[in-house]
Amino acid sequence: MSNYHPTVPTSHQPGDGEVELPASVANYTPLTPLSYLKRANDVYPQRTAVIHGDRQLSWRQVYQRCQVAAGRLHAMGVEKGDVVSVIAPNIPALFELHYSVPMCGAILNAINTRLEPATVRDIIEHSGARVLLVDKESTTVVCEALLGLANPPKLIAIDDDEADGELIVSAEYESFVDPEFSSTELPAIDAQWRWAMPADEWQSISLNYTSGTTGKPKGVVYHHRGAALAAMSNLTGWNMGAYPVYLWTLPMFHCNGWCYPWALAINGGTSVCLRAINAKSIYEKIDRHGVTHFCGAPIILNFLINADEEHIRPLKHTVEIMTAAAPPPPKVLSSIESLGFHITHTYGLTETYGPAVMCVWQSEWDDLAEDERARLKSRQGVRYQMLDELDVLDPDTLEPVARDGKTIGEVMFRGNIVMRGYFQNPEANSEAFRGGWFHSGDLAIIDPDGYLRILDRSKDIIISGGENISSIEIEDALYAHPAVLEAAVAARPDDKWGETPCAFVALKKGRSATEQELISWCREKLAHFKCPKTIVFRDLPKTSTGKIQKFILREWANNL
Repeated sequence: MSNYHPTVPTSHQPGDGEVELPASVANYTPLTPLSYLKRANDVYPQRTAVIHGDRQLSWRQVYQRCQVAAGRLHAMGVEKGDVVSVIAPNIPALFELHYSVPMCGAILNAINTRLEPATVRDIIEHSGARVLLVDKESTTVVCEALLGLANPPKLIAIDDDEADGELIVSAEYESFVDPEFSSTELPAIDAQWRWAMPADEWQSISLNYTSGTTGKPKGVVYHHRGAALAAMSNLTGWNMGAYPVYLWTLPMFHCNGWCYPWALAINGGTSVCLRAINAKSIYEKIDRHGVTHFCGAPIILNFLINADEEHIRPLKHTVEIMTAAAPPPPKVLSSIESLGFHITHTYGLTETYGPAVMCVWQSEWDDLAEDERARLKSRQGVRYQMLDELDVLDPDTLEPVARDGKTIGEVMFRGNIVMRGYFQNPEANSEAFRGGWFHSGDLAIIDPDGYLRILDRSKDIIISGGENISSIEIEDALYAHPAVLEAAVAARPDDKWGETPCAFVALKKGRSATEQELISWCREKLAHFKCPKTIVFRDLPKTSTGKIQKFILREWANNL
């Protein structure tokens, strides 16, 4: 665009035998996934970008709608560096906001639709969101979250035909992206306003909250460069090819949908939205739209394997599934592939733009026994193409551990697809980037062939159905019960969810409580997916200094 003047690298002093070659707008452009949308409009204008029910939008329509939305946000006073939040499931509005929000220089904050009002409020307050878009199924939660808020964001409702509930305000998203719509509630777009690429690729593009170790959300900031490279790495690492048809079983609010809203624009892909995640819907969408790829936690695999007979539809082609979280058991891997799906196992964190490690398949494994193939595939694997370095290091010395499949260390990352940092949290940043590496907090070994295998999570995060659950947050809820003396939570393996929270509780002398009573107590205080599925009443194992030995609790939970 003619008004585009990017920040270019400072000219360096030429070395021996080198001439000075300064960068200019002719040969340097900051990396950003916004360029993928612009190209999709130029190259694939009539190809279908988004399918939602019976509705379809082309890449040109998405491009135009995003331009209008960016203009309206600008007219509302949204400026570079401001946060725009949205709480919505996998629908076209959330897909488009991945482009329109950064188009006006703002930062997209997609909020988990399953969170309770208190956590939603914490996120809105901490992020300082200027605008909040609300799907009508989340109206009740958001209204409670906003009660008494000193500086509430401006609100825009999202009215989806498949949703139940009341609109939070009358200003509605479809009018928001309609250039002809005029209303006192929606500002007119300045005819002179034009969206532009970011001048600096280090500029923030999104803000994603992760539960961390304390239960208090931490904001993870992504930059345009990382988002562009992570999206490209998705496409090349998974061999997606031209015109993939991608089914949204993975929430777009989770690590920006692992950056797939941006990746799909690169090769003219199609997003098939899916509001309700169940086996029947997944099989129907695959059959109807020719889905080629989708992502999800191991629970999605269990949905498909254990689906009712009448819901299963024979696949017309191999469908690629990318899965992460707790490694699927070999039996699950072999069962899902017998149905015609092909699994790629990955690993990553919110801090690494989602998956940054992939179990790259080697052709020499093809002829191995089924159990051995499944074992190899269940490993986390090797680094993404766009990740500079991945290693398992001694957390104290930062020296690499032996590649012997036995020596334990901490997984550490370095490169362009590592977060910019935690939002307004310098102490956490100092610890996370100590020694020039991003410290994951996950414990692992490396096999002799260089493939990484996760053993444990030192942060005690439980990953259930793809959702991160803080054990400390559950423990805090249990300790608030009048009968509870001590409580500690560990992950218990679960065939359906991958892992579920298991609470070990010691009661106060003379007090009583039942398992169901404590589970119900937690359900009153936490989002239901965070609550323990099992309560075990017994004394807790401790060190000589009184610290609870969680590694023993994990052993107990594994043997229940």
